[in-house]
Amino acid sequence: MSASDKLTIDIYSDVMCPWCAIGYGQLTKALDELDGEIEAQIRWRPFELNPDMPEAGEEQETHLRRKYGRSAEEGSKVRGQMKAIAEEAGVSLSYEGDEGEPADAPPAMMWNTRECHKLLGFALEQAGPEVQTQLKLALFKAHFNRRERLADRDILLNIAASVGLHRQAAKAALDDVDLEARVVAEEQQAWDFNISGVPAMIVNDKFMIPGAQPPETYVNLLRRVAEKSRAAA
Repeated sequence: MSASDKLTIDIYSDVMCPWCAIGYGQLTKALDELDGEIEAQIRWRPFELNPDMPEAGEEQETHLRRKYGRSAEEGSKVRGQMKAIAEEAGVSLSYEGDEGEPADAPPAMMWNTRECHKLLGFALEQAGPEVQTQLKLALFKAHFNRRERLADRDILLNIAASVGLHRQAAKAALDDVDLEARVVAEEQQAWDFNISGVPAMIVNDKFMIPGAQPPETYVNLLRRVAEKSRAAA
């Protein structure tokens, strides 16, 4: 049996983006199908959907109505469609906290995510891509399933510690101006790639796959990239 093709997949993403969680779930299904054929190293790159979001955040539905000009009825329809796609991808976007009945759940909010991206950059630099992915998934869970305040440093540091990152080192990273500059530079790189929405995946630093695609689409595209990479080697 021939050796697996090795690909690097850089995922430009924001923690607030449900389609990013869905896209990762669909990509995971594709990579499971490609097991033994393609190995992928996944790295998460920053993209802030709302870089001007104030620290106080904004209620999610209010934010989406303001940003996209959609009615409550339209919003409900979109959420229903997205939930169905998420379930097929093996992703939960539903509140799963311990506040009692769903009616008692805290409101779904949108937060400024600059510090989330700084922590993700720190995780990649200090612990590698696997731990960075663990952190990204923990942040998704904190946002979508527990509705935690991701603008709160203590909450972010608790999440970082939960995946094995050193809490004091993570705290220092949040104050590191050089790390923030690297996050800003990577966000500019996304615009240089003409990325205006997420998720967007850059494979082997060259081939872009935009949006959250069905698993079979990822399978076909990753096979094509592997073939092109072999031909160019």
